[in-house]
Amino acid sequence: MKAIHFDAPGNPEVMKVVDVKNPLPSENQVLIKVKAAGVNRPDLIQREGNYPPPNGHSNILGLEVSGEIKSLGRKVKNFKVGEAVCALVNGGGYAEYCVADAGTIIKKPKNLNFIEAAAIPECFFTCWSNIFDRGEVKNDQYVLIHGGSSGIGTTAIQMLKIFNIFTFVTVGNDKKKKLCEELGANIVINYKKEDFFLKIKEINNKGVNLILDMVGGDYVQKNINLLCSDGKLINIAYQKGSKVNIDLMKVMLKRLIITGSTLRIRDSSFKQSIRNSLIKNIVPYIENGKIKPVIDSVFFFEQSYKAHKRMYSSEHFGKIVLDMENKLG
Repeated sequence: MKAIHFDAPGNPEVMKVVDVKNPLPSENQVLIKVKAAGVNRPDLIQREGNYPPPNGHSNILGLEVSGEIKSLGRKVKNFKVGEAVCALVNGGGYAEYCVADAGTIIKKPKNLNFIEAAAIPECFFTCWSNIFDRGEVKNDQYVLIHGGSSGIGTTAIQMLKIFNIFTFVTVGNDKKKKLCEELGANIVINYKKEDFFLKIKEINNKGVNLILDMVGGDYVQKNINLLCSDGKLINIAYQKGSKVNIDLMKVMLKRLIITGSTLRIRDSSFKQSIRNSLIKNIVPYIENGKIKPVIDSVFFFEQSYKAHKRMYSSEHFGKIVLDMENKLG
């Protein structure tokens, strides 16, 4: 099969198309003929050499796919060959075929195409796990989402809107601000024009109950200061750095929780639990059109380097997806 490979870490141009052996599903896995693959920031970090795959995970980039099931492991009972699905995978998505644990697979909503379906797993699993499971958010609370224009941000906005949770969002320009407002965010702050801390305090002096942050760096102290009593700061990335100098006094005085998570290293049963929650609580809203993956751009399989450059630019709004079925020229 064809797959994206790089011989050594480097810039996006190190990626190339090569021939490799088809993966074989284990007894609890399925083999998927990949139609589309989502692009995520961990892909970029792995290609840079700073995020090696855990033991037993594929060295091929790609953490989410959509496609059709081609074969089943002997213990897989709830899916069938030919079925259209999307899946969170342990690497291997940037290829013509990919294996997925049965517990991380969702049947493709009929109202979505394969490009849209490929944008579901990573962001929807991450948002549900961190905001609703770990964050235990309630509908009388206030939530702040940093990076509102990202795949995570656009997903979180829509999820929180469904459950009538007041949402603050930060973005980097007015175009993204308008788009986040159209998605349903209550207050969107262009952090290049306004201080998000002052703006939120002006609207709600008590601050917010939960912050989902992928920025880190100098945001950490401002986040701590902005949380109300018993608030939670949940970090899912540190784009501005994870090493910070902070004053923890308010953590003690306000009984705050500072936590974080990464999905990739969690076991299959943990991911299956999130999958089950999504099927119960979110997929019906995808099927009726009230929630829809936001697609920024689509690149051909051979243009994976362009997809990574697009993510580096920070100009994207929503998900960047690789079309693994159609080829250039």
